[in-house]
Amino acid sequence: MRTRTTRLAAAATAVTSAFTLAACGGGSGTAGGKATVTTWAYPVINDEKANAAYWNGLEKKFEKANPDIDVKVSTYPWADRDTKLTTALAAGKGPDVAYLIPDQLAAYQRNLVPADEYMPASAKSAYRPSAMKAVTVDGKAMATPVLMSVYPLMCNKKALDAIGVHSAPTTWDDLAALAPRLKEKGYYAITYSGDTTATLNMTYYPLLWQAGGDVFSTDGKKAAFNSDAGVTALTWLKTFTDHGWTPKDLITKTPSMEQTDLARGKVACTWQNTAAEVAGFWGKENIVIGSALTRQKPVAYGTVGTLALFKGGDTSAAGKWISFVAQPENVAGLVKPGGYFPARTDATDLYPGDTMQQATEKVLDVADVGPLTTAARDVMGVLAPEIQSALLGKESPKQALDKAASAADQIIARKR
Repeated sequence: MRTRTTRLAAAATAVTSAFTLAACGGGSGTAGGKATVTTWAYPVINDEKANAAYWNGLEKKFEKANPDIDVKVSTYPWADRDTKLTTALAAGKGPDVAYLIPDQLAAYQRNLVPADEYMPASAKSAYRPSAMKAVTVDGKAMATPVLMSVYPLMCNKKALDAIGVHSAPTTWDDLAALAPRLKEKGYYAITYSGDTTATLNMTYYPLLWQAGGDVFSTDGKKAAFNSDAGVTALTWLKTFTDHGWTPKDLITKTPSMEQTDLARGKVACTWQNTAAEVAGFWGKENIVIGSALTRQKPVAYGTVGTLALFKGGDTSAAGKWISFVAQPENVAGLVKPGGYFPARTDATDLYPGDTMQQATEKVLDVADVGPLTTAARDVMGVLAPEIQSALLGKESPKQALDKAASAADQIIARKR
C-alpha cells in the first residue's frame, strides 16, 4: 500500500498551477465510421503486464458492447505527467480521457467537461459523499471517482500492550493521555514529519480538519489555517515535540524508512503511514487499525483516483467509456491489486476476511483529499516552513501561522 499511496501523493505534490492550456483535448476523432476515444492512464497497477492485461481486457469488453466506439488506452509514467499532459493539450493533441487526482481537477478545470454532463444519475447516487466531494470544484463534479484510499490512525500492538491498552485511541485527549505512559516504556506516542518537503495533506492538515478548521476560507479568497482551530492543532502538536513524545529529528529531515524509530518499533501510532509500509518492521499481526482521530470531528487524509473528460472530443462516446470503466465489476481489477477501495457503496467487498482492510474501509467516509484550488501547493510551500519553525520553538504557533497566512493571501490573490 505504501507504493500506491505514495505515488498518488507524490503525483499530487507535482501539480502546479501554471496552466495556460488550450481549452480542448484533441485526441478523439473517427476511424472507419467509429468514434475514437483516447485515454491516458498511469500505472495504478504496478505490474506492467497485469496493467496492460487489465486495460486491454476492458477495451475489448467495452468495444464488444459498443461496436461504434474505438477505445485506445495508453499508459504513461507518473514522472513529469503534468508537463506532458499540459504540453499535449496546448498543442491540441491531448487525450479525451485521463486519470487525474483531485488537485489536478482545479488546475485543468477549464479544459474539462463536468462529469454531471455524462454521469448517470443512478451511478452518482451510489458514490460515497467523500468521493464526490473530492471531485467537486466550484459546485460541479469535474470527474468520475474510480478508486479511494485513506490513512486512519494505525498503532503498534506491542507498544499498546506495554501500557496495558488494547485498542487504538480515538481522540486527541486519549492519545495525549497515553503519551507519557508510552515514553516511560521507551516508546514515542506518534511520528510526525516536519520536513518541509513532506505534504501537509498527510501531516498537519488532518489535525487542522479534526480541530474544525480548514486551509482556505469558504470563498477561497483567504487563508484560514491561522484560525483558532489552526493554532489549537499546531499547539497540540508542539506539546508532543516539547515533551519528547515524537522523534524530534523528523522535524527537519526525512531519513529512509529503515533508519526511523517507526521501523525500529519505537513508535506507537501514526496517521502518515500505511499497513504495508510498516508490516515488514512491526509484523502484520502487530498492526492495529484505528479510526480517524477526533478533536471536533473525525477526519483522515485520503486519496481519490478519477477519470476526467477533456473538452473537444466526443462527449457522448467518452462519457459512455468512463461510466463503463467506473462500474464496480469493471473497476475492481484496477482497485484490488494496489489495495485500494471502490468509490461506490454498491461495489462487492474486495477484501472478505481481511480485518485490516475492512477496518480501513470504515474510515473512507471521513476522508479528505485536501483543498482543491490552484493555489493549494504554493500555499503549502509557505506554510510548511512556518510549522517547522514553530515546532523548533523559533516562533509561537500563532506567530508562525499568521506569518504564513500573510504570505499565502498574496499567493491566493495572484492565482485568482
